Amino acid sequence: MNIWKATAPRSLVREECEETEQEGKLRVRVTKVLVCDLDAKLLSGSAKLNYPCIPGRFAVGMIAGESDDPQFPKGRRVVLHTFLPAPDPGTDKADFSRCAYDVRGITCDGFLRDVMYLSPDEMTPLPDSVNDEQALLLHHVALAKASVERLNAQKGQHVAVVGANLLGIFICQLLIYQQAAPILIDCDASRLDFAHGCGIYYTALTNETLLDNVASLTGGRMASGAVYSLDSDNDVSAAFGVCARRTNVVMSGLAPNSVKIDINAVLQKQIILQAVCDCSDYLETAINLTAQKAVSSEYFKAEIFRAVNAEAAFSETGRDVSVFRYINLV
Repeated sequence: MNIWKATAPRSLVREECEETEQEGKLRVRVTKVLVCDLDAKLLSGSAKLNYPCIPGRFAVGMIAGESDDPQFPKGRRVVLHTFLPAPDPGTDKADFSRCAYDVRGITCDGFLRDVMYLSPDEMTPLPDSVNDEQALLLHHVALAKASVERLNAQKGQHVAVVGANLLGIFICQLLIYQQAAPILIDCDASRLDFAHGCGIYYTALTNETLLDNVASLTGGRMASGAVYSLDSDNDVSAAFGVCARRTNVVMSGLAPNSVKIDINAVLQKQIILQAVCDCSDYLETAINLTAQKAVSSEYFKAEIFRAVNAEAAFSETGRDVSVFRYINLV
């Protein structure tokens, strides 16, 4: 089988290796692998990655081997799980500085390969109502849902969402679905223009008039909470600045590099700061939300790369939020 391995910054090497069956696991044919900005930064060396590593955080596949599991018959399409429980240290002393989970394509090998052997708890079956391109974005939908739940936003409340990327737009769509009023904030006017075309009514640029604009939209009350998308190029201080006192601010996603937070901004407003990353428990909900069109990827265009051009897919992505890219392995 073929695997694609990042061996150094800007170096993606295809290797052939022998396929080895694993007891208790199902043979899965990987069909499509999503490539996001963070993946491109990891491969370029502008974000930390321990080489060598097989990249690819998000993927869909198909059960390719015989199976006695009625949930995973041969031919069943599946979304592959990005987050995995960290290895059990056994009798060794636990390292509490380490994350409680591994992330495909970052802390353990990812999905950019022809074939994998996975246990049933490492994938979720897909219904016919969710196509492959929608399935590639399910982790973003799941993360958006988890973030909205942490906010505990009520009907009619104004909520700030900092970062007009794929995740930020999905969060806004879910807030609208729950009858809250998101205010999408970003440093790029073109991204906000695109978001407005996705049905997000309230937007604001991160400039010197940001606080005045948010105050005007909220009748002077400011936002009743905020979500900051970690995989964005916005200043995190905007999330704290636009919030009212004693509100929730959720840090959502994975950051390509360390994020510095002014703790005084949190303390002065008595903000409750939360973090959401592992969204595996929300994948079933994300499938339902996608099937019900509570969130929609129809506004986004897919840029498709063949396996022979896999390295080109990981080139530094541009600022065009309307495009997502993936590698087609079949």
